[in-house]
Amino acid sequence: MATSNEKLVKDIKTVVADAETMLRETAGKTGKEVAELHASMTDRLAAAKHRLIEVEEAMVEKTKQAAKATDEYVHDNPWQSAIIAGGVGLVIGYLASGRRH
Repeated sequence: MATSNEKLVKDIKTVVADAETMLRETAGKTGKEVAELHASMTDRLAAAKHRLIEVEEAMVEKTKQAAKATDEYVHDNPWQSAIIAGGVGLVIGYLASGRRH
């Protein structure tokens, strides 16, 4: 997953850099050259959007799997889950109260 995220960040940085280049280069150009730059940017933006969708779908799937695994654990181990949740609650309560000796 880290590889997908790194690739997505790289793709987005490339699109931004290309957009900045396009703005600089189109300042003095017209017609066919601008159309070619526009087509290139459109293609790169579409590719970056596609990667973003892929990463989002993968993250949603992993989140669903984690939620399902957690749900199954809680159903299979209700007492252990209650004890763990109670312990976490006590620690958070202790830390939030600011009463540390």
